[in-house]
Amino acid sequence: MQFDAGFRAALADLVAWRRDVRRFRVDPVPEAVLRECLAMASSSPSVGNSQPWRFVRVADPARRAAVAASFERCNAAAAASYPDARRAAYARLKLAGLREAPVHLAVFCDAVTPIGHGLGRATMPEMLRYSVVCAVQTFWLAARAHGLGVGWVSILEPAEVAACLDLPPAYELVAYLCVGYPIEEHLDPELIRHGWQERTADADRLIER
Repeated sequence: MQFDAGFRAALADLVAWRRDVRRFRVDPVPEAVLRECLAMASSSPSVGNSQPWRFVRVADPARRAAVAASFERCNAAAAASYPDARRAAYARLKLAGLREAPVHLAVFCDAVTPIGHGLGRATMPEMLRYSVVCAVQTFWLAARAHGLGVGWVSILEPAEVAACLDLPPAYELVAYLCVGYPIEEHLDPELIRHGWQERTADADRLIER
């Protein structure tokens, strides 16, 4: 398969426009679009072809409320951990779209999956979770290509989320995603726009040996 310059430019645009979205419209996400994005995520690379990702669609209002309550507790604790000036900046940020997003997806790693027969995990067992992260990124890009926004909520209590979703003990939370059509779009990331953290130079993250 050969990819031309036009495709590479479009791919660069897709990556640049992938954003952590927190402000969603209430319009429903078409089922066919969601399924297509999930199918693309299932084509992601995984250690030993283990495919350890488990996407859980959270639609029940009571379960959603429990997740939102976990966020509120964790968000308050996080704010309290910062000194005064940074705490004020933190308080101004909108860090989740849990109340607005039409689709919630909790993404878990099946830590005891027999699929893949353990290949590649003996020395780096964390590769299972890294494989799930690859699936999340693929889903995120696929969603963006369909005009959807995705917000990754990490300010949560993993055990509480797993408990309220009634999942097997071996399922480990990797990501909680809010999915829907964004109210607004900006090329610059929200945390840059609101003064939280500028991007650093690419050269600062490349180490030569």
